[in-house]
Amino acid sequence: MTIQDLKFQNLILFEVISGSKSFGLNTPTSDTDIKGVYYLPKEKFFGLDYIPQISNETNDEVYYEIGRFVELLLKNNPNILEILASPEDCILYKHPLMEHLQLEDFLSKLCKDSFAGYAVTQIKKARGLNKKIVNPMPKEKKSLLDFCYVLKGYETVLANSFLAENNLKQEQCGLVNLPNSRGMFALFYDDNNSLGYKGIIQKESSNEVSLSSIPKNEKVIGYLSCNQDGYSKYCKEYTEYWNWIDKRNEDRYNTNQQHGKNYDSKNMMHTIRLLQTAEQILSTGRLNIRVPNRDELLDIKAGNKEYDDLLEMADNLIASIESHYITSNLPEKPDEEKVIQTLIKIREELYQ
Repeated sequence: MTIQDLKFQNLILFEVISGSKSFGLNTPTSDTDIKGVYYLPKEKFFGLDYIPQISNETNDEVYYEIGRFVELLLKNNPNILEILASPEDCILYKHPLMEHLQLEDFLSKLCKDSFAGYAVTQIKKARGLNKKIVNPMPKEKKSLLDFCYVLKGYETVLANSFLAENNLKQEQCGLVNLPNSRGMFALFYDDNNSLGYKGIIQKESSNEVSLSSIPKNEKVIGYLSCNQDGYSKYCKEYTEYWNWIDKRNEDRYNTNQQHGKNYDSKNMMHTIRLLQTAEQILSTGRLNIRVPNRDELLDIKAGNKEYDDLLEMADNLIASIESHYITSNLPEKPDEEKVIQTLIKIREELYQ
């Protein structure tokens, strides 16, 4: 099914403008995000073709089946609670049955982990992005050989440097494991390339060094150490970095480059907003998603705050959330049985 199918068959129960426009953070360049709730035709709901969520190709229009919507409300999912808390001027359509779902039946202490916990993951994401921006990775990928070292007296030198200094080719090297020494190998060299040594690595993409059969009485030319863990970590970071390069939003990236603070300012704005929302729920027992501090949040989005100051601001909000959590009169979690009975009542009226 598509969103067009939902509309054509009059299956939509709730439809709102979400995102920056509902928060009061929209600017002239802001997109319009639409979120909604629907119910399935009877044959699909009672059959095997249950569809919990439908979205368009760009995911700026997302609709949830009523049961999935209620399930996420019970978990205090931030995005879903914010849909239910949409300001009147953002509600495009509301079926009378949606009046059975009241916000106060869902607000609970779970918001500490759902809102603040999600915000903490965004902070970690921002730190990761900060690392990517500050430490760009060359397109040319290193090989395992770049993580190999040769003992030289009481020091180690890069294997590539050792080979160059001694006019040796890695393809004519042979390695033998050293017992009880993880990542350590005896290094041999075949001057005439006649002994069938396999080299230190067989190809640039090798994930481990090659071992060779060494004839007796061959002379050891050195001892090689391979940092395979370091190479594995590098490969992971390399892949993550270049995937980020391929998928990043160029307009957003250019904005971040222009303000020169080396963090994703839009990401950090929403992180702070989420933490302030969790603080509001726990301290007042209510949820008003239209922000009272528009200028402050847009200032963060514009990159006018220092990265470390924002992290300190987030830490202070987290401490405040923990404090309000202790004194909050909200229930530990929503009354699941009451909510399920409400959902059953809605379904009965829809499918009668």
